[in-house]
Amino acid sequence: MKFFVDTADVAEIQALAASGLLDGVTTNPSLIAKSGRKILDVVAEICAIVPGPVSAEVAATDYEGMMREAAILRRIAANVVIKLPLTPDGLRACKALTSDGAKTNVTLCFSAVQALLAAKAGATYVSPFIGRLDDIGMDGMELIRDIVAIYRNYPETLKTEVLAASIRHPVHVLQAAKAGAHVATIPPGTLRSLYAHPLTDKGLAAFLADWAKTGQTIA
Repeated sequence: MKFFVDTADVAEIQALAASGLLDGVTTNPSLIAKSGRKILDVVAEICAIVPGPVSAEVAATDYEGMMREAAILRRIAANVVIKLPLTPDGLRACKALTSDGAKTNVTLCFSAVQALLAAKAGATYVSPFIGRLDDIGMDGMELIRDIVAIYRNYPETLKTEVLAASIRHPVHVLQAAKAGAHVATIPPGTLRSLYAHPLTDKGLAAFLADWAKTGQTIA
């Protein structure tokens, strides 16, 4: 599974990229607004840090507007992925952009049939939102399993990767990986929490205590 970080905070991205575990970045209008910076500047800076895919979302809701904004975003860097809403105009733009060689990420997916439409439109990625479905009493992970199963039925024609989004905690990452999602896009705090385990901390403390008793140094 590939790990993307879901943020527009450049400092966070720099720190996580240093780990070597970061495969890409996703942003959205809310994250850009939170950064307080101009989208073109933020995306350009992120693309310079991370060589992998960087999703930048259009703000327009009509086809012509999406295509205009996509043209601007595509000029930022070769690794920009155009993020589009799962609407009729968004899917139309997805088809046009994919046909023109762009990579696309169709977002705000909440049903398996929506994901099927995104794949038929040629999306590079589809982003099913796990946490938001959980919030309304549905099983977000069931959506991941359904999409993966459908895509696997048609390996010759459906090439879209499942990008598990709206991840809230490490268990979501585990479940998405077991379900076969190709990518998980994870908030920085949740990504860092994947390292944590009390037995790791306890074991390291014991090793360090025993090492201190030897009086040795590695030099």
